[in-house]
Amino acid sequence: MRTQKTYRQGQILKLVTNERVTSQDELRRRLRQLNLRVTQATLSRDLRELKLVKTAEGYKPLSAVPEETTSLPPLARAVREFLLDLRPAQNLLVLKTPPGGAQPLAAAIDGERWKEVAGTIAGDDTVLVIAPHRRARAEIQRRLEDLIR
Repeated sequence: MRTQKTYRQGQILKLVTNERVTSQDELRRRLRQLNLRVTQATLSRDLRELKLVKTAEGYKPLSAVPEETTSLPPLARAVREFLLDLRPAQNLLVLKTPPGGAQPLAAAIDGERWKEVAGTIAGDDTVLVIAPHRRARAEIQRRLEDLIR
């Protein structure tokens, strides 16, 4: 089994190095063309273990990301790279991103473990941040807006 993982991760590195891969779904499809079936959870784990980050140009090794970007905390980097708009709605916050940007932004928000965030749901270009009440949503919104400035 370890050999399969090593081979699969090698193929992932080869794909993202030689081609522009902009989403996990696209990467999963390309792996399937190589007769490698992989679940989304396994693919996410592989990307994390390989230290691949999503950029506007697709997945890149963390070492290939410009230094000023890597010096930022993960949420600040994700907000600056992916957040296009934020829209409050009662105790919800709707975040708009470019296509493929919702997943990394939601993961970065989840990684902060803010007590005001009850949970996030990410699509392709939209993140729904759920707060327990309006005050909590306002605090989340303020923090995200501070990261933009």
